[in-house]
Amino acid sequence: MNAGQRRREELAGFLKDRRARAERASHGLPEVGRSRVRGLRREEVATLAGVSVTWYTWLEQARDINPSRQVLDSLARLYRLSPVESTYLLSLGGHGEKSSEVTSEFTPALRRLLDALGFPAFLLGADWKIIGWNAAYAELYPRIATLDDTDRNLLWLIFTDDQLREMLPDWEAQSRSFVGSFRAETRGWLSPAGESGIVARVSEASPEFAAIWKEHDVAGFGTRERMFQHPEKGLTRYEQHNLTPAEAPDLTLLVYAPR
Repeated sequence: MNAGQRRREELAGFLKDRRARAERASHGLPEVGRSRVRGLRREEVATLAGVSVTWYTWLEQARDINPSRQVLDSLARLYRLSPVESTYLLSLGGHGEKSSEVTSEFTPALRRLLDALGFPAFLLGADWKIIGWNAAYAELYPRIATLDDTDRNLLWLIFTDDQLREMLPDWEAQSRSFVGSFRAETRGWLSPAGESGIVARVSEASPEFAAIWKEHDVAGFGTRERMFQHPEKGLTRYEQHNLTPAEAPDLTLLVYAPR
């Protein structure tokens, strides 16, 4: 399956999921039967969004068509998508899509920046591989230095590392948040290589991840509080910041500022 088809499949799945979640009453539609209050028919979506039934059906069938930005904006309004979700929808439709190619490098300047920071920080590649970290992060999460290179991936560790799970008192909420952020922030899993890449690998290793991934949730990867149950320091609190280096736009610098 090529990258274009994978993108269309993801667009189809995302639209189906949001159609199933839509509340009928909020669109002035009656319940279906005696209890169905969620879920719209394709014909209803087409009428409410002002698009043809055939065109919308083709979108959900992952047909090789090119939806206009106007059509996608209309669907975003209909499904009451958040700004992050709307951007994701437009990206899947070919409007403002992020590159799925990894082009940035871990430069000596970024290495010096990491080392200069006195609080935990690490650098993520486009597929969420952890490609660099500082001493403060190694102190917070000592296993990072001894992991196999193929296992140094944030998505993989969140769902497969029992020690990291024990360190996160809010693991269930955090894991869902990470999945939504990964879907919104990365596109590498949509490339041909992505079929056997990190998503497939984590899905095979973690039924929990596989189930969450099928929900098609999308979330921003923004500033938030992070808590860790450190074996020696006890409960520690940080404020997570996500920065994009100007010279390496495909990379993300995550820093944990003490609170």
